[in-house]
Amino acid sequence: MADPSSYRPKPGEIPDSPGVYRFRDEHRRVIYVGKAKSLRQRLANYFQDLAGLHPRTRTMVTTAVSVEWTVVSTEVEALQLEYSWIKEYDPRFNVKYRDDKSYPYLAVTMNEEFPRVQVMRGHKKKGVRYFGPYGHAWAIRDTVDLLLRVFPVRTCSTGVFKNAARTGRPCLLGYIGKCSAPCVDRISAEEHRELAEEFCDFMAGRTGAQLRRLEQRMAEAAEEMEYERAARLRDDIGALKKAMEKSAVVLADATDADLIAVAEDELEAAVQIFHVRGGRVRGQRGWVTDKVEEITTGALVEHALQQLYGEETGDAVPREVLVPALPDPVEPVQQWLTGRRGSGVSLRVPQRGDKRALMETVERNAQQALVLHKTKRASDLTTRSRALEEIADALGLDSAPLRIECYDVSHLQGDDVVASMVVFEDGLARKSEYRRFQIKSFAGQDDVRSMHEVITRRFRRYLADKERTGEWSDGEEPAAGAGGEAAGADGTAGPDRTAGTEGPPGPDGTAGDPAVPSASTLTEDDGRPKRFAYPPQLVVVDGGAPQVAAARRALDELGIDDIAVCGLAKRLEEVWLPDDDDPVVLPRTSEGLYLLQRVRDEAHRFAIGYQRVKRAKRFRSGPLDDVPGLGETRKQALIKHFGSVRKLRAATVEQICDVPGIGRKTAEAITVALAGAVPAGPAVNTATGEIMDDMVDMEGMDDGEEPGKSGGSPGEPVSTGAPDDRRGLER
Repeated sequence: MADPSSYRPKPGEIPDSPGVYRFRDEHRRVIYVGKAKSLRQRLANYFQDLAGLHPRTRTMVTTAVSVEWTVVSTEVEALQLEYSWIKEYDPRFNVKYRDDKSYPYLAVTMNEEFPRVQVMRGHKKKGVRYFGPYGHAWAIRDTVDLLLRVFPVRTCSTGVFKNAARTGRPCLLGYIGKCSAPCVDRISAEEHRELAEEFCDFMAGRTGAQLRRLEQRMAEAAEEMEYERAARLRDDIGALKKAMEKSAVVLADATDADLIAVAEDELEAAVQIFHVRGGRVRGQRGWVTDKVEEITTGALVEHALQQLYGEETGDAVPREVLVPALPDPVEPVQQWLTGRRGSGVSLRVPQRGDKRALMETVERNAQQALVLHKTKRASDLTTRSRALEEIADALGLDSAPLRIECYDVSHLQGDDVVASMVVFEDGLARKSEYRRFQIKSFAGQDDVRSMHEVITRRFRRYLADKERTGEWSDGEEPAAGAGGEAAGADGTAGPDRTAGTEGPPGPDGTAGDPAVPSASTLTEDDGRPKRFAYPPQLVVVDGGAPQVAAARRALDELGIDDIAVCGLAKRLEEVWLPDDDDPVVLPRTSEGLYLLQRVRDEAHRFAIGYQRVKRAKRFRSGPLDDVPGLGETRKQALIKHFGSVRKLRAATVEQICDVPGIGRKTAEAITVALAGAVPAGPAVNTATGEIMDDMVDMEGMDDGEEPGKSGGSPGEPVSTGAPDDRRGLER
């Protein structure tokens, strides 16, 4: 625990101007970001008697070891910079609204030649019009089903659209009149785009014009005695009115506004937002946050506005934003919103009338959301705390292990040996810090040696980062291998990358992108987490006494003696400790055992996922993969031109040059690569014994296909000889 007076700046050093400040901890992580109209006055509030600070503010200033600031010209610039840094650094003590789900939107892809109506989640894309968010995806589909009768816009995927265009037959929606079938040229691209524009106008709240237009066309059809057409238009009007009934009118003056309400107590706050367009509630969403510092309702509203509109522009920011309390000061926030929209935005507290009544409804929703969150979280927090305490007691730790790292090794009969590292903080998975490793120092199957290598590489990088940032205590020297050897932990040069170590996991949680820059390449002044910068309190390995001994030996060789190690054996779920002949047996009902099992199972899942990715990649590889500069597009062009790799192997350099995009140098490289590859055997029809020379051989198959398998999942081993359970061989 740091003493704030040890890093308090001198009053004359702090400028009396607008700016943004950052508090950092001992690992140089940014733990808090704030803005101020006067940096000198604002920072002085943090360096007063600790007894007078809010408990959470007191925890923050005693966790920090330094503070720095950046001066800006105006308060609006300070607001923008604060939002950017909170998004970039994710400080642990800042207010962060936790969205408990990914809200679906009704999206119209106006950036395509034939716009498509669909349900979308996640980040918004340029050129796509969004409506919502909605509480449930089925609510979007019900609305779209009603509107397609009047606005038969395309809803099919790209693959279905292209298939219909190729065959000349529309899908079922085209036959029943719920799609205008632009795929078979029933209408032109321009007419289809007009339909999409009308659909967007209706969803944006301009419903009166659409209804009047249909009613006029129905009257004209009746006058001309085209009663069938008039009946269809009557049904269309009914469908539109039914869709409008799903969102009742709440503001009679067809207002476009967002209403934000806050329900709070001493520790937490819940925010609810109603999106009103054309006087109707078109979407709803909510967040919950911990109050990590003493903060007013106006400040909570300001953070909510940043979260809501930080990445929005144009009409996504409404003309009117109604809030329960105004930020102090309100002018910079209002100017920031105006800049995001491109025109004036009114930010105010409703006092009377329909808007005040609707705000009370939103406030009731916020209160219910906070009560529901507390009901769910009370048990969750208690359970996690008890689990960590039970682990500390069972392993004889001085304190609860707030950060746990678990390692597992995976392979298939000694091939594609990989390892995983998963991180749990406060009993919850922190997927952004997951890592994966390739075992390259030896070949074959040796789980103990693999575990030793992984632990060594991980903590060698930790020691290197610690030495580089100057965290060694006076007179302390890095352990052998922690300095210059860290750069070449696995036989490679360069201080900024550990070869064979992949990047963070992707959205599916199974594989990271090797192209993602290593966090360890970042300088120590940027505040973002480095790859191996933070040590855990507990290292868990998937295995028994041999794996635990290997992990402990790796730490001892690096001179690390303040990190506990244990192993969890699968068969009897026993906890093994270094140098102990007998395991620790936790009760089957122990919350600590449940947490260790979750950590171990997550490491196993992550390792298996990476191992399968590597195996599938190896099975799909061919001789063309070794040709430098030859990408997937040109490989497919070669296979399409020659029909198979066998025919390509027989082609001359001049014939290969005839393929568009292939130059002579590349053609010569292809010829050399194919000449050195062992050709596959001839394809044989097993029913007739006929040799099928023209069949595409294994090396020319498309990705995802495998020899001897039809419709199987890519990457699974091909069984030869007697059948066996391959999953039993996969570790």
